[in-house]
Amino acid sequence: MVELTFYGGVEEIGGNKILLEDNGTKIFLDFGMGFKRRGLYFEEFLAPRTANGIGDFIELNLIPDIKGIYREDLLEHFGRKAEESDIAGVLLSHAHADHANYISFLHKDIPIYCGETCKYILDAVDEQSQRNLECEVINYKQRPIFRRDYGKTPINRLFKTFRTGKKITIDSLEIEPIHIDHSVPGSYGFIIHASEGAIVYTGDIRMHGLHAGMTTDFINAAKEAKPIAMITEGTRIDRKKTDESEHKIYNESKKEISKCSNLSIVDFNFKDVDRFTTFYKIAKELGKKLVISFKHACFLERYTKDKKLRTPSSIDENIFLLKPKRKTGTYADEDYTEKYIKNRLKYPNILTSEEITKNPSYYIVVLNFWYFNTLVDLKPKNGVYIHSLSEPFNEEMEISYERMQNWLRHFDLNFVQSHCSGHINGSDLKELIQTINPKMLYPIHTEHPEIFKKFPLNVEIVKEGKMYKI
Repeated sequence: MVELTFYGGVEEIGGNKILLEDNGTKIFLDFGMGFKRRGLYFEEFLAPRTANGIGDFIELNLIPDIKGIYREDLLEHFGRKAEESDIAGVLLSHAHADHANYISFLHKDIPIYCGETCKYILDAVDEQSQRNLECEVINYKQRPIFRRDYGKTPINRLFKTFRTGKKITIDSLEIEPIHIDHSVPGSYGFIIHASEGAIVYTGDIRMHGLHAGMTTDFINAAKEAKPIAMITEGTRIDRKKTDESEHKIYNESKKEISKCSNLSIVDFNFKDVDRFTTFYKIAKELGKKLVISFKHACFLERYTKDKKLRTPSSIDENIFLLKPKRKTGTYADEDYTEKYIKNRLKYPNILTSEEITKNPSYYIVVLNFWYFNTLVDLKPKNGVYIHSLSEPFNEEMEISYERMQNWLRHFDLNFVQSHCSGHINGSDLKELIQTINPKMLYPIHTEHPEIFKKFPLNVEIVKEGKMYKI
């Protein structure tokens, strides 16, 4: 008997935590952060308390209260004794926080199975992120009760990586990871061969990206497996197919940048290699230089390890690194304490905002909203700003979006929205599901699971914490 229990991703986008049990073998499919749920209680200056271990997270139902899955040190702070783990592993579909970040809390003996490039991305995040409970995915330092016990060697999690074509065996389960197209490289769907038959898990998926052929590979393999059950994302189940595409972003953005006589600024998620490639290509074709941050360099240097991505190095002749202001504001090397910056200060392609202002039309600067104070130094009057991210979809994002518009108005920047989603639209998803034709469908990662009831299939609208027997 196969059992599925959904502890996250239920009537919410992200936060996937799915427990699969079969003949005594227990694995999780992803273990991510639920942003919407977390946002009900916390914000930038009100965060969960490290001093309470996992206590705040369990009390507010941000993580499930399950025995034998959490770190011993975090349990101790919560007033509980250490527990042995009986979880055989976590199948991590990709490196986005809503699927990966709460691995931070898991017991050190639980191995993490993920794609090679997914691990590269997690390494990049680990190098440049601030250390806190919610992002210690790669390793962590134990937090004992007494200060005298602090400073122990970090505990490295056990990662087992794979590529498409390499099957995984976890106790009684045989698993086929198959590449899929999403807005981050190293994304996979899984076909899990259990005692009762095949179970398909899509992870996050799309058909309109540059690598739709990878998704087609997954669909064909899933169909051939004749699954008894399928767990599918449904982020955009309520959206019809449009003309969105990476090629459209390329055309729109190139047109706007080519007619701009001042500085061009773009914002996109740097985990998205396709989007980086789009703006890198535009910069080369227009005879401009693409300026990225030191944080971006952390990712780019990992991407070059995957030869299939064909990304340039961070010291490519068409790329510059923007040196941020710290402490004295003089760009003195002594100002920088972050290792990810210190380790790159000798790169030959570093420049400052003041250098960019001498010839602004020569550059395309990748600048995230959270670093918009850099605009004061860049002085991008009458330039263009291309927002290649999703539009705001909650109250908090709308507040930030209005602040962003204030900055743009102040500097007379021409705003251009140009983006395509990392998630499959409703029309394509319906076709995908009907092609695979599972005996039972479990929609998650969606705020509209009821729409799936319209499909001519057996659909289970899941409830959080309820066990489903297959």
